[in-house]
Amino acid sequence: MAFDVGVALTWILFLALFPMAFFWLRRAWRIGAKRDFSEVALKGGEPPAHAERWASYAMLINGVAGAVVSAVIFMVLFTGVPYATWTAIAGSTIWCKFFLDFALSRQAHGFLKKKA
Repeated sequence: MAFDVGVALTWILFLALFPMAFFWLRRAWRIGAKRDFSEVALKGGEPPAHAERWASYAMLINGVAGAVVSAVIFMVLFTGVPYATWTAIAGSTIWCKFFLDFALSRQAHGFLKKKA
C-alpha cells in the first residue's frame, strides 16, 4: 500500500471519528442527564428562548449520531468491515447530523422570524 492522498484522507476521516463520537455523546449526556440546555439548537451561538422544548430532539440527534460513529469505530477496529462500507456509514451519519442540527436550530428559532 503506497501512501498517497487517498490513504491520508482515509486516516484523517477515521481519526476524526473519535473526537466526533466523544463530543456528540457528551452533548447528548449533558442534555439528557444533566439537563443542560445551553447547547440545544444553537443559532448564532445562542439557544432558543424555550430550549427545553427542543432538548429531546437535540439529544436524540446527538445520541444516535454518536452511537453510529462509535459502532463504525468498533467495526473498523475489530471486525474488519470493508472500506466502502464504513466510509459510507460514517459520511452519511456526519452529513445527516449536520443537516438535522441545522434544521432543528432554524425550527427552534423560528424559520422566517426577522431579527429584532
